[in-house]
Amino acid sequence: MSSGVTIGQAAAFVGVTVKTVRHYHKLDLVPEPERDTSGYRRYSADDLLRLVQVRTLAAAGVPLADIGGLLDAEDAEFAEGLAEVETRLNAQIDELTARRDTLHKLTDGNRALLPDRAVALLERMPALGFSPEETASSREGLVLAKALVPEQFDDHLSAIENAVLDPEFVALSRRGAGAAAWTPDDPRIPELATAMADHYLAHPEHLRIVTGLQARTDTSARYGIVRDFGSDEGTAAERLVGLVEARLRAAGVRIPRPDAH
Repeated sequence: MSSGVTIGQAAAFVGVTVKTVRHYHKLDLVPEPERDTSGYRRYSADDLLRLVQVRTLAAAGVPLADIGGLLDAEDAEFAEGLAEVETRLNAQIDELTARRDTLHKLTDGNRALLPDRAVALLERMPALGFSPEETASSREGLVLAKALVPEQFDDHLSAIENAVLDPEFVALSRRGAGAAAWTPDDPRIPELATAMADHYLAHPEHLRIVTGLQARTDTSARYGIVRDFGSDEGTAAERLVGLVEARLRAAGVRIPRPDAH
């Protein structure tokens, strides 16, 4: 009577598939038993133990390429190898946790792309009198600013948070948002641009909203992308922004020219 079990039985006992056992053989993780007189490979208790060890380490996250060396190592080396695997697993866990948190945030598109401070600011806009469309446009502008000038984004937010406490600033901002519906030659645009520029000049802490978005590199290009968002060429919004910037530059405020190279 032959001793040992067949590959199918060994796989079932250990909790893997026959294909997995053969893969372990191919990688030299488990020696392939010799065939018996009937032509079958029989797995002994030692073979089953080795299979269990390999399967356990693999299930714990140890790469198959590392398992053979670990099983053949001395106790101290084995413990050191497991510690390295644990470090890698912890890093993977942190990465997966971050991905999971991002997935949860995707239920709220704002929180997936912006920090909580920015979301809180956007949530205040309707109460300040801004329409849903204006709030959505502001959201997209903040997303662009965060992506293009991340090192200045917190200061930019702080300046806005400070400014929205000022009723005059809020009123001017609402008029500026409403100007998007005006024609480019509307006579109210120069007057509004002057009022907005004068407000910024009188309140340097608010002026940081404009001057703060200056990156360390590609300043003009990055500023231009954020600046031009929502201000299509030839529109009232573009003319308003251009007039405000011109007045600020005339007053000595450094503002990148988007068309500068």
